[in-house]
Amino acid sequence: MASLGQMSDYEIRLIRIFKTVVECGGFTAAETTLGISRSAISQHMNDLEGRLGFSLCQRGRGGFSLTEEGKEIYQAGLTLLTALETFKSDVNALHQTIKGELNIGITDNLVTLPAMHVTNALAELSAPEHEVTLHIHMEPSDAVIRGVMDGHLHVGVVPSVNLPTSLEARHLYDEPSYLYCAADHPLFTEDDDTLSGADIALHSAIAPRYPLPVEARQAHDALSLRASASDREGAAFLILTGRFIGFLPEHVAAQWVSAGKMRALHTATQHYRIPFVLITRHDRRPNRVVDAFLRLIKSS
Repeated sequence: MASLGQMSDYEIRLIRIFKTVVECGGFTAAETTLGISRSAISQHMNDLEGRLGFSLCQRGRGGFSLTEEGKEIYQAGLTLLTALETFKSDVNALHQTIKGELNIGITDNLVTLPAMHVTNALAELSAPEHEVTLHIHMEPSDAVIRGVMDGHLHVGVVPSVNLPTSLEARHLYDEPSYLYCAADHPLFTEDDDTLSGADIALHSAIAPRYPLPVEARQAHDALSLRASASDREGAAFLILTGRFIGFLPEHVAAQWVSAGKMRALHTATQHYRIPFVLITRHDRRPNRVVDAFLRLIKSS
C-alpha cells in the first residue's frame, strides 16, 4: 500500500488500540486496559498493518517490540490523536462561548415593562464566559422594522402592527394601556361609578401618531381628539399639562400614578392591549449570537 489515503473512524480506532498496546508493552498487558481479548487485539493489529502496508511490531517468544516503521507510526499516531483532542476541545469551547455582535432595535418606553424577557436574555449574552458586544438602538417602530429588513439590525422589538410578510415575528408580551388624566384635570376627582363614556368624550384627548392595532384605534376614535403625539412620552407630556386625557401603557404611567400625579379613568371600559413581538428576517443567515438570543428569549 503506497499511502493510507483518507482516514476513517475505524482506522482512527485502530491507531488508538495500537497506542494502548505500545504503552502497555504488549497484547496481553493491553487486554485489561482495552477490555477486549488478546485475539481481538491481534486481529485489529493485523487490520492496521494491512491498511498501512508494513509490519508495526514483533510479537512472539522474544517478547513485544516495535519495528522502525512501528516507532514512526506510534509518534505520528500521538500527533493525530492529540490534534483530534484539541479539535474536540475547540468545538466544545465554541458551544460554551458565544462571540460576536448583536444589533437590536427597540421601540421607546419598553424598559419599564414588568416582563423582562429582553433584559434577561441580554444579561445572559453579556455573561463573562461570552464575548458578545451589544448595540441597542432606541427608535420608532417603523425605523426598527426598516432596520431589520435592510439588515443593519439583527432583531427588533415592535408592536405587532402592519408587519411586512418578509419578517418573522415571535410574541414577547402584551402591553396593557389605560386612559389617564393628571391630578389637576377636572376628571381626576370624578368617581368611576358615575363617569360615563359620554362624560369622558366631552374632554380634550390626545391622538397618537404612531402605529396601533385596530382595538386601540377604536378606543381613541371614541374620544374628542384635540392634540396629537408622535410617541408615548409625548402623550405623557400632554396629559401632565392637566388639559388633556390620553391613553398610556400602564407601566409608563405607573411612576406618576404612584406619585399621585395621574389616575386611570374608568378602567373597566377604557383600556386595550398591544401585543409586542420580536422580529427577524425570514431569510436571515445563520448567526450564533442571534440564535442564542432567540433561544434565551424563548426560555425567558
